[in-house]
Amino acid sequence: MRMTYISSKMKMKTTSISSRKTRRRLQMKANNQIPKLTTQVIPIWSCIVACIGLCLAWAPAAEGATPSDIVSKTSTAVIDVLQNKDLSLLEKRANIEKIVYANVDFDVVSRLVLARNWSKFNDAQQAEFINEFKKHISATYSKNIDSFNNEKVVIDGEREEARGDRTVLTRILRSGGGEPFLVQYRLRKKGEQWMIIDVIVEGVSMISNFRSQFQEIMTKGGPDHLLELLREKSAAAEKELEGK
Repeated sequence: MRMTYISSKMKMKTTSISSRKTRRRLQMKANNQIPKLTTQVIPIWSCIVACIGLCLAWAPAAEGATPSDIVSKTSTAVIDVLQNKDLSLLEKRANIEKIVYANVDFDVVSRLVLARNWSKFNDAQQAEFINEFKKHISATYSKNIDSFNNEKVVIDGEREEARGDRTVLTRILRSGGGEPFLVQYRLRKKGEQWMIIDVIVEGVSMISNFRSQFQEIMTKGGPDHLLELLREKSAAAEKELEGK
């Protein structure tokens, strides 16, 4: 009798968790949401630090620099921007955008996040997606810039990946102590320069996260629907930033 009771209780608990997940998934579809990495996979305070890590990795690369060099040698310059109290949020964002746009291969990133759906976009839609996705990333993470709290980055090395890619392994140390955040940056060589193509925060890939979100939206409405949602999300984020 006791074994039956325990089994039934476990079954009820499992069903309850499954039901909550199903309701959340259906609600997300109903609202046509593009959930942020911050709210879907890790706590918001963790993503704030991860965002700082993204900025550190995306400073301009010196000619002939290795992937680890790119992350290590540019940390100080970007931290200076984040710590500069004389700069407004929009000024900090503008400075960091220049770094990001010059060192992230958004053409490759866009193809990776859309995967097989990339071929469903015509040339004009592909160009618009790249542009809107860049704006979406910038507007989303810019909201966390002022949350920088003197975190430090430690480079733990790099490893070779398929296609000649490299992954730089880092830890982001919180100023108050505690467990560090593990952030990995995947880079691919474009000409003579290493370019960021993915960021993995605590084991969660930015590419994989956006890919699953966009796949659901594409299944429901196709390229035009996804582009419309990106425009709406970016516009809403811009308004929020203007109010700060």
